[in-house]
Amino acid sequence: MAKYVVGRGTLINTAAVAVGASIGLLAGKAIPSSYEEIVVGGIGLATAGIGVKMFLESKNILALIAAIAFGGILGHLIGIQDGVRAFAEWAKTTFGAKGETTFVEAILTTSVLFCVGPLTLLGCIQDALEDKVDLIGTKSMLDGIGSIFFAAALGVGVLVSALVVFVVQGLLTILASPLKRIVHDEATIAEATAAGGLMMLAIGMNLLDVRQTPVADYLPALFLAPLIVSLIHRWFPPKQPATPVG
Repeated sequence: MAKYVVGRGTLINTAAVAVGASIGLLAGKAIPSSYEEIVVGGIGLATAGIGVKMFLESKNILALIAAIAFGGILGHLIGIQDGVRAFAEWAKTTFGAKGETTFVEAILTTSVLFCVGPLTLLGCIQDALEDKVDLIGTKSMLDGIGSIFFAAALGVGVLVSALVVFVVQGLLTILASPLKRIVHDEATIAEATAAGGLMMLAIGMNLLDVRQTPVADYLPALFLAPLIVSLIHRWFPPKQPATPVG
């Protein structure tokens, strides 16, 4: 069992995102409305670029394609996008952000960015099992800086993502012991990261008005991608290199 119910690292990371987003919201008020479209476009380009970088982590494209396809179907059947929209409407009213058109994109963009990747999983496991926050501390600094820029451009939705960080990383900390097995399998982490990268790319295109994609419906792919890779490795174990004789 995890030593902490949530973990110091999760609290530090949540605080970093909340503080960074608050600073960004204050800074965003100084941006003239005539420049808002340019700023959002820049964030859209940066988000798409981050998505491409994460996607290139994939070591098994076919498994990733299957995860995205089936994950999208599953998410649509469950109604994840509709649920996110309903939550966004509630949060808009609660946080007084009724006029923000990028509210949902802000939550999705920063939630995926802050919660998907090796540092999240490794940091939560280290926090829970070793009582160390080195990795989460590094991640918190990066997330805090990133949240400033995203909040300045996308608004209060980034502040809401601090709650997502708290819930997701809190669960990872509690489940640290069983998840420790996954840490040593780089392939599963790589595919989860790559699936998140495709979602980041889709969010970037949404912000750039290239194509509107229901990104939230693809969230199950984050779990399906490593699961599919694990099954492939179990059914078709990778060949071990021959040991040289002599």
